Amino acid sequence: MSEPGNTAKGDVPLGVAVDEIVLIVLIVMCLLGVGFTHFAPQESFMYWLIMIFVFGIAAMISAWGQAKVKGHVRGQLLKDLLFQQCLHWLGSLVTVLGVFVMLQAGRMGTETAGLVILLILALATFLDGIRIGWRYSLAGIYLAITAVVATVVKNFMPLLIVAGVIVVAGTLYWEKRRLGRLP
Repeated sequence: MSEPGNTAKGDVPLGVAVDEIVLIVLIVMCLLGVGFTHFAPQESFMYWLIMIFVFGIAAMISAWGQAKVKGHVRGQLLKDLLFQQCLHWLGSLVTVLGVFVMLQAGRMGTETAGLVILLILALATFLDGIRIGWRYSLAGIYLAITAVVATVVKNFMPLLIVAGVIVVAGTLYWEKRRLGRLP
């Protein structure tokens, strides 16, 4: 994702720090949303609708952090990438609004709508990760697994919390090892 750049030993590159913080925030927001969907399914639709904006803005912040370090993101100028991301997340929003229409028409229940939106968010995050970095793809995979686990496992929150901690710890370990700070 982000290159080490010119940093002093012990310093975390700006792009990496931004990406790690954003990954942690996205996983926490996901866990909050799944809990919210489980305990207040009527209101969860609005939460996931807002999360489309939050995740899209978070991805753009990450792209900005990478561009600040290197002047580009994977060879693409920031303004071009941001335009593509706006279209990408707008498409995701339109898809979520389609789910809302189905919900209003009585074609699906609120809890199901929340989980379908979580899957849309998972796919959008995963695909944006292909463009801006592996942490987003990993977050998208985590979101998809979260939707499935929340559907089939009765007491799912402890499992999802442990999985979230493992994902975050794994990325931190990987980055420290990649930067030569671990054996």
